[in-house]
Amino acid sequence: MSADPFLHAMERLLAHYCTPSFVRSVEGGGAVAVLRDEVAGSGFADLLVPESRGGGGLSRADVGPVLFACARHLLPLPLDATMMVRAVNASTPEGFVAIAPHATILEDGAIECRGVPDAATADWVLAAFEQEAVLLPVVAAESRSPLAGGPIVADLRWRSLPRAAVGVPGNHDWFAAGAMLMAARIAGAMDHVLAVTLAHAADRRQFGKPLAQFQAIQQQLAVMAEEVAAARMAASLGFGGEGMLPDALQAAVAKARTSEAVPSVASIAHAVHGAIGIAAEFDLQLFTRRLHAWRLAFGSEGHWHGRIGRMLLADGAPVLDAVVRRVVR
Repeated sequence: MSADPFLHAMERLLAHYCTPSFVRSVEGGGAVAVLRDEVAGSGFADLLVPESRGGGGLSRADVGPVLFACARHLLPLPLDATMMVRAVNASTPEGFVAIAPHATILEDGAIECRGVPDAATADWVLAAFEQEAVLLPVVAAESRSPLAGGPIVADLRWRSLPRAAVGVPGNHDWFAAGAMLMAARIAGAMDHVLAVTLAHAADRRQFGKPLAQFQAIQQQLAVMAEEVAAARMAASLGFGGEGMLPDALQAAVAKARTSEAVPSVASIAHAVHGAIGIAAEFDLQLFTRRLHAWRLAFGSEGHWHGRIGRMLLADGAPVLDAVVRRVVR
């Protein structure tokens, strides 16, 4: 089944609801109920669910463009994680699911999930431990602590395992899965940042001519476009292959390359926009703050570069051969 109809439908929905003013409202604690109902009722959360279970039966490669679109519009719901968890676990309850990068059971039995993206708008958090994973209801958390930059990422804590918790069978690498999803978010958001930066450079005039006609600006825009293209390619590779969850090396390459591009893309965007680019009233910061948050979520480029090296050494084959066989395919 082609993903094109779903992509067009998602684009229309996002264009209608996910305006910058709406994203700001959600950051300030505003209601997201109408958007939640629209997205939930559309069936998008079941696109990866097999047709035998009543889902869309799409592959990860099919839904990649849909998730890129969600990131371009800063969808303030963890639809990507929800898609993946519902595809893997048939008993996933209704609602939106966020994946916790770091889940810990403390000595007193309390459960902490640190650095959870979209914790403010999720109904459930998938906490992955060494031998098992469990879905924890967000409403039962005794504390939610948003990290710097608004409710993009937050820490959550439960006094003990909630009675409403739902087990997730299988020994899956949810950290790598989350990294792949963050790579898609970074690539999608960068597409938008590049587009608005190019438009600003073409419209903004200095010394009687557009910024885009200055050689120094052209050079910076070329670097930015190169980084965005590389990030998009790496994220697309992360969605290749079979199965609902990514190959660890594919996820590693996707997250490492997209995270590596964030500092350059964000800094060039702000440099080209000048002083207005850092203003809270200007939309650019909505994207660049998330780029920096998603860069760190589920491991920065430094973390994944190390894992890539260890995986390639363990493979035993020449590096290029291993990359082509396991990543590019």
